[in-house]
Amino acid sequence: MTTPSHAAQPTRARRELTAWRNAIFAIFFLSGLSLASWVARLPAIRDDLHLSTQGVGLIILTGSIGSILGLIAAPWLMARIGARHGMSAVLVTVAVGLVFVGVGGSVISSVPLVAAGLVLFGFGNGAVDVMMNVEGAEAERELGKTVMPLMHAFFSFGTVAGAGLAAAASAIALPVWAHLSVISLVLAIAVVVAVRFVPVREELGDDPHDDAPRDPWTVRIKRSLSVWADARLLLIGVVMLGMSFAEGSANDWLALAVVDGHGYDETTGAAMFTVFTIAITGARVLGGRFIDRFGRVAMLRSMSIIGVAGLALFIFASEPWLLIVGTVLWGIGCSLAFPVGMSAAADVPDRADAAARVSAVAMIGYCAFLVGPPLIGFLGEHFGILNAMLVLLGLMALAGLAAPAARERSR
Repeated sequence: MTTPSHAAQPTRARRELTAWRNAIFAIFFLSGLSLASWVARLPAIRDDLHLSTQGVGLIILTGSIGSILGLIAAPWLMARIGARHGMSAVLVTVAVGLVFVGVGGSVISSVPLVAAGLVLFGFGNGAVDVMMNVEGAEAERELGKTVMPLMHAFFSFGTVAGAGLAAAASAIALPVWAHLSVISLVLAIAVVVAVRFVPVREELGDDPHDDAPRDPWTVRIKRSLSVWADARLLLIGVVMLGMSFAEGSANDWLALAVVDGHGYDETTGAAMFTVFTIAITGARVLGGRFIDRFGRVAMLRSMSIIGVAGLALFIFASEPWLLIVGTVLWGIGCSLAFPVGMSAAADVPDRADAAARVSAVAMIGYCAFLVGPPLIGFLGEHFGILNAMLVLLGLMALAGLAAPAARERSR
């Protein structure tokens, strides 16, 4: 049995640690809830704005641009105001963005207002993605057991809840603006309550005393950027890049690949995507105990092999049952790399350095989520969607080769 290196002696009471962990669970959930709420109402917004498919793509692009800006700005925000206040600020920004999207999409029919809302929405979600992973890695370290996969599962739970509430809102003909306004209010209130249980920590930029001496924020941001020179950290980024690319591409292209690549109907495509989401969520719920037992490297290598085998079945198999097996293995294979990469990046004695490292690999992983799907779409247009997915095979194999960089460090 492998003892996890993050099993440090807790410095806080168990009750405080549990409250901290649950607060981060809640923030992951809220991020997923916000994302699914907007995406699920996209057809209604498209109809109200009379957008073409290309027009929908362009307004989605504004959200992606906002997300990239949020990822870039997150280290600066943490240096200025800390992760604790930063999470509140950026999730409130997400809430404001959702209100703009709802009003622009269903009240005044303004494409510019929807685009502005999506920039705010993307910025807030991009920034909170980094911050909540930084906090999650710290909470995991003090708890002494692997919980990052479960935290990412809570994001999935949030997307399920958001999609379900959106479906209910659509079924009762609740206007988009009213639905998104309610979700925005829930986001703003819930995050303010949740961060009260996140401890104040100066190493993440939180300032418990206004007159407490600390390094200028410019020094802290330079220290945050210096971690990019660490070769081990970049190899951890390679692990996350490959698997995040595979996961993000599945989210956007799996159902379409079932329809266009394998010739099944749209219902089968949607069902296959559901199988994928169940597989990846289930693996994240159960994965922590296996990581603690067998270690990060063994699990990442196993996940790489499983993912490559599953994707190969998905691409080349023709029988429906093999397609289902391939989809399940694909989901399991790319389920743990992102949360394990976060834990590995934080596995250093200097906690301020750990926060900067987690921020860096989070940026690598989330950029893969954003860049991957458009690249697969471009390749699919020229070579076919299933042939385009061969790129994912290579990236998942590369992630497995880079797995030793995530090895636990003894303290």
